[in-house]
Amino acid sequence: MMRSVVLLLLGAHLAYAGTHSLKYFYTAVSGDIDFPEFTTVGLVDEGPFMYFDSNAMKAVPKTEWMRQSVGADYWDSETQTSIGNHQNFKNNIQIAKERFNQSKGVHTYQQMYGCEWDDQTGAKDAFLQYGYHGEDFVSLDFKEMRFISPVQQASISVQKWNNDRGKIEGHRNYFSTVCIEWLQKYVDYGKSSLQRKVSPQVSLLQKSSSSSVTCHATGFYPSGVTISWMKNGQEHHEDVDVGELLPNEDGTFQKTSTIRVSPEEWKNNQFRCVVEHQGETKEEEEIRTNGGDSLPIMPIVAVLIAVVLLIAIGAIGFVVYKKKQGFKPVSGSDDGSNSSAHPQA
Repeated sequence: MMRSVVLLLLGAHLAYAGTHSLKYFYTAVSGDIDFPEFTTVGLVDEGPFMYFDSNAMKAVPKTEWMRQSVGADYWDSETQTSIGNHQNFKNNIQIAKERFNQSKGVHTYQQMYGCEWDDQTGAKDAFLQYGYHGEDFVSLDFKEMRFISPVQQASISVQKWNNDRGKIEGHRNYFSTVCIEWLQKYVDYGKSSLQRKVSPQVSLLQKSSSSSVTCHATGFYPSGVTISWMKNGQEHHEDVDVGELLPNEDGTFQKTSTIRVSPEEWKNNQFRCVVEHQGETKEEEEIRTNGGDSLPIMPIVAVLIAVVLLIAIGAIGFVVYKKKQGFKPVSGSDDGSNSSAHPQA
């Protein structure tokens, strides 16, 4: 589900042991908002490795391993591709606004696409999704190889794209072969960083004695983590809100789980937060922070998106270069750009 206005979080494809993911996020924004009109972000294993926005108009690496692995031609190509995508997405957000009969206010049009690969089993997966106003708009059903949508306003796009069987086959080849090849290449580029394991630091945080209690896990890598609560030795799921996975500036991740419980219930029962990561379990039952600053959560947009946008985790988006230079989208979109990963609506 897409529930973020700026960071596109279309589904949770986390990088558990053995599984690697490559994602690209795009976000177009219109209206009176202090945010770039267009952003693109690429992520490997949920961490941003490149970023572009329409203010700076320049694609840049977000990791040292990308700086060292590719040359200036790569970034020049990515910059030109993102500039083209900027105009394409400006057109798409206008089309979406017309279909929803909207003209005023802040609006967003987003896309997320990419693939996953398990380096132990060889299993593959792919995803291509669009969102408008933080809600699902169009997605590609890879089992049926056809576009689907939960909203009537997208019916024109769905019919148009499904009638172009050549483009559909291009998607099939791209996501099953090309995307996986470049995911494997990027994993090799960053293997010293991407294959590291860092255990989480776990704390229980509370603003006041009557506030909810938050279990905060941070500084862990890779991103796959599970946070659960125990009450008197039994699993407890009531009144629990699990937060989104967020990136830290150093490439690690953080996540929270908040439980709503009265001071009396907390005092009269034994509550424990259990964090599982890479086969290791950490537990915490003592509140270490009481009153004071908010949680030290890094906004995804600052890193990246991050996304997730996005995210995005930096911020959101991408399309990449010639096949020998990077992750190559399928060719030939409706408006003449060099990628059909984001055709005109």
